[in-house]
Amino acid sequence: MMIALKAATPQLPRTTAVADHVVAVDETDSTNALAVQMIGDGSLTLPDHQDGELAVAVVAADRQTAGRGRNGHKWVSQPGRCSTMSYAVRIPRAIATDESVNGWLQMIAGLVTLDALNGMIEEYGAAPNQPDCSLELKWPNDVFCHGLKLGGLLSELVIPPSSGTDADADDDVVIVFGVGLNLALGACRLPTPQSTSLQLHVSGLPSFGEMRDAVAERQVEGFRERLVKFIADPKGQAESLREEVKAVCWARGRQVEAHFTDGTTLTGEAIGLNEDASLILRTQDGTDHTVRTADVGVL
Repeated sequence: MMIALKAATPQLPRTTAVADHVVAVDETDSTNALAVQMIGDGSLTLPDHQDGELAVAVVAADRQTAGRGRNGHKWVSQPGRCSTMSYAVRIPRAIATDESVNGWLQMIAGLVTLDALNGMIEEYGAAPNQPDCSLELKWPNDVFCHGLKLGGLLSELVIPPSSGTDADADDDVVIVFGVGLNLALGACRLPTPQSTSLQLHVSGLPSFGEMRDAVAERQVEGFRERLVKFIADPKGQAESLREEVKAVCWARGRQVEAHFTDGTTLTGEAIGLNEDASLILRTQDGTDHTVRTADVGVL
């Protein structure tokens, strides 16, 4: 019989030292929803973006009662085992709404998450159980290990109260990046057969609380560093990000099936990413198709 785990307010000393604002609660419906609510009512504020500087706020909970994923999917997590965090940043509206580059914001969140996990593993001298236990990104929003889902990401655009619908392109908006990670789940607690947990693939990890804080600290610093560069040169960064993602793109070179929100599907080989971060899927007749919004699974 599985014992129900009790939620406790996350202790995040390392994250608090580097973030501009940290909100930690034992339980909420969704850290993204809480962040959006607090931004909307003015209880969570971020200074305007300045050249070379970027404020990052964190909203953390030990338990989510209504965690969300892309396309209305649920994100199931367990207290004391799964990290549920949202990171809020202000970026220029012109970049956030530019469809030629804004797809890279989600990819940046994925790369920041891989960097944070790998950096934490290295810091504590932990080691993969197998040589091929590398962490990868499943386009567009999942962290994968051995073909199984270890984490998921969800980004949302929020208009801060100081802005309005008639604001100009130079104004800032807030992007909230929700990041859910299975860090210390045992095999018997995995929510689905397609999911996994970091502790099942890596030995020598610290306690869950230490892991959560160390990863979140690195994510704050990673978002700040990568987004400052992206804001300064979106097109140039897009090209370098495209090459970086290529090395960690789990679907690349595999036969996949894209499931669209209208119920249709498309099957083919995942070739790579376009300049706007959309997926290139090559069907059997040799035609390349652009996939911008879909759930992608390997056949």
